[in-house]
Amino acid sequence: MAEVFDKVKQIIVDELAVDEALVKPEARLVEDLGADSIDAVELIMTVEDAFSIEISDEVLQNIKTVNDLVSYIKDNQ
Repeated sequence: MAEVFDKVKQIIVDELAVDEALVKPEARLVEDLGADSIDAVELIMTVEDAFSIEISDEVLQNIKTVNDLVSYIKDNQ
């Protein structure tokens, strides 16, 4: 999981321009990392490209934390 988390963390740091110290598994994408709807779309598109997966809108609604995103990637690679 560490490898997936590290890659997701770097994508979040790059896409949301946040300090990497803030990107922890329990960090909430919107509340803690400041992602708005446009940021979220760009973030998910980058994650989909980086991991060669597709994240549906229904699934996306349930992804609230960094760990939710990492877990989904691990389960669907």
